[in-house]
Amino acid sequence: MESKPDTIKISALHREEIFASHANLFVTVRGSSVVSGNEAMKKAREVSQFVEALTGFGLSPEAVQLLGVHIETSSGALLKSSSATYRLRIRVDKLDQLADLLDIVASQKNAVLERIEWKYPEESAREHGLESAITKGKAKAEKVAAALGVKLLGVYDFMEGTFDEERPIPFQAQAVMMKSRAAVADEPSLGMDIQHSKTVQVNVDIWYRVSSF
Repeated sequence: MESKPDTIKISALHREEIFASHANLFVTVRGSSVVSGNEAMKKAREVSQFVEALTGFGLSPEAVQLLGVHIETSSGALLKSSSATYRLRIRVDKLDQLADLLDIVASQKNAVLERIEWKYPEESAREHGLESAITKGKAKAEKVAAALGVKLLGVYDFMEGTFDEERPIPFQAQAVMMKSRAAVADEPSLGMDIQHSKTVQVNVDIWYRVSSF
């Protein structure tokens, strides 16, 4: 172990919960025809209907992106009757619209919500966490030095660590898509969390140079 003479080691951490700033919905749409590229957004009937429902709600067309197309054939040959599965990503910047957008997805007979990807303001949270941990560490070092009867002369070494802990999502994609199209009208139709958070932790180890006793 490396020797650090005339130093005291101080450990401090800052932990805080941050909420998602936006989300990406990954949706597959089963189409009865094969259309490639961005033309699929207009010419693949099932995809076009889905996009129209989203934009009709107020979502920007740029928020819907085609990620890929998987062709399905029964004979191994590409025919006019071949079907395709279209993979879409939908960016949701206003999370208060998420419940309504999930209802739109569920209302589309050929659409299936595969997963939700939550996005967070991680960089600012980590910067704030680092500043807070350093402040706590410095205050702790001053108390320790005073109790030991020594003075802090400066920082000898510094180490930082970060940890993200995202709570489990109680969500089954198929269960959401089978939700209450047949439910009673006054029952809530949403069966999942529509707000998500995670814990960001920043910890620091600081070795302070100290004067002699």
